Amino acid sequence: MNDHIQPDGSDAYEGAHEHDHGALGDAEFAEFMELAAEEGFDLEDVEGAIEAAGHGPLPVLAVVGRPNVGKSTLVNRIIGRREAVVEDKPGVTRDRVTYEAEWAGRRFKVVDTGGWEQDVLGIDASVAAQAEYAIEAADAVVFVVDAKVGATDTDEAVVRLLRKAGKPVVLCANKVDGPSGEADAAYLWSLGLGEPHPVSALHGRGTGDMLDQVLEALPEAPAQTFGTTVGGPRRIALIGRPNVGKSSLLNKVAGEDRVVVNELAGTTRDPVDEMIELGGKTWKFVDTAGIRKRVHLQQGADYYASLRTAAAVEKAEVAVVLIDAADSISVQDQRIVTMAVEAGRAIVLAFNKWDTLDEERRYYLEREIETELGQVVWAPRVNVSARTGRHMEKLVPAIETALEGWETRVPTGRLNAFLGELVAAHPHPVRGGKQPRILFGTQAGTKPPRFVLFASGFIEAGYRRFIERRLREEFGFEGTPIHISVRVREKRGKKK
Repeated sequence: MNDHIQPDGSDAYEGAHEHDHGALGDAEFAEFMELAAEEGFDLEDVEGAIEAAGHGPLPVLAVVGRPNVGKSTLVNRIIGRREAVVEDKPGVTRDRVTYEAEWAGRRFKVVDTGGWEQDVLGIDASVAAQAEYAIEAADAVVFVVDAKVGATDTDEAVVRLLRKAGKPVVLCANKVDGPSGEADAAYLWSLGLGEPHPVSALHGRGTGDMLDQVLEALPEAPAQTFGTTVGGPRRIALIGRPNVGKSSLLNKVAGEDRVVVNELAGTTRDPVDEMIELGGKTWKFVDTAGIRKRVHLQQGADYYASLRTAAAVEKAEVAVVLIDAADSISVQDQRIVTMAVEAGRAIVLAFNKWDTLDEERRYYLEREIETELGQVVWAPRVNVSARTGRHMEKLVPAIETALEGWETRVPTGRLNAFLGELVAAHPHPVRGGKQPRILFGTQAGTKPPRFVLFASGFIEAGYRRFIERRLREEFGFEGTPIHISVRVREKRGKKK
């Protein structure tokens, strides 16, 4: 989870709170800026980098609407790259549903609820259900309607959902390719959601004005749904592929049958939030099991599960990823782990059905974990049995360890002493006759830990991974992803 931030000269953080220096206090920030000035960095650039890395949760924008109105095309337009799969028919499935975007210097997340294969008879229920999950996780909504077709019964059903949710809504009248189509867009005033914004997602027409309206609707920083009260329950998302035992595990830790359990994959349909006493503490568990009950989806079921999981992970602090130890680690398992990592949540790996394994399977499982889950070697691991309750007492210490790592912050002075020793002992390889150096850095944020490093030249991905590895060895960070961004000093600022 590393990236290079390139200075663009824009005032990306206009309107940020005074003294908003991420996790740095005023004194530490002043000392850090003095160091940056000595090294020849542009101070506005440095301040922008710290604020960018020090942000709390990004506001979430959900893009909803019935299939084939151009949602995925609009998502690609918003994020500025072709990532969401687009095809001229409903029924295109995707694994990833959340993307990061930026407009006018403000960053936010976009949740794509684009079309997938579904039973035509159940279309209203399907659209309504997927919209519910997206809206639940969102701070604002873009509702996309095909201006050429006009408002349908399905659109009206989504409107009722939006009114019930009470979230800010921006109405997007898509497929308006020229002035003649704007009259069609005007008919959508009848939906009662305010002004329809005529847009052509395919050609980009009108998207800028619509995004300006989106920024008006999105909060600067969304309200944290966790950690708001001292000693309040921490939120845990229980995630994993269908039929891996999530509902059984929830019932076992609750000590009673709170959730319907069935051998058929996808029994759970409604969100289930449970306050559960475990290890002497109260925790808020979210069961995110499969979602096929009462919603007849076939090819799109995995995509639909991804949407549900993404919504739950956005609201959680810790993701407990449940993996069936009796089966080979699947691509779907890896995708779910990646989703939690990209969301920046603390992570615990729980291997279920451990009591059913023989010595041979345990040997091969260890090899699979090394090869298939190498990206999360830092995550605490527990081997459990949801059926018998074996090793359930190990779950709480693992969750607490992951939360501790997620909230850990290294003071700037200590971090720079560590970086100085590291660079001296293991300098960056020489490339093109030059040897870039890490000059100094700071941890600008937590939940998860976010670092900004300032360098004399481009730092290769391999060296950044090496720095992350050494940070973990030195400071722990067990159970949490780490985000490292690198700011390169521009030549004009170099000191003679």
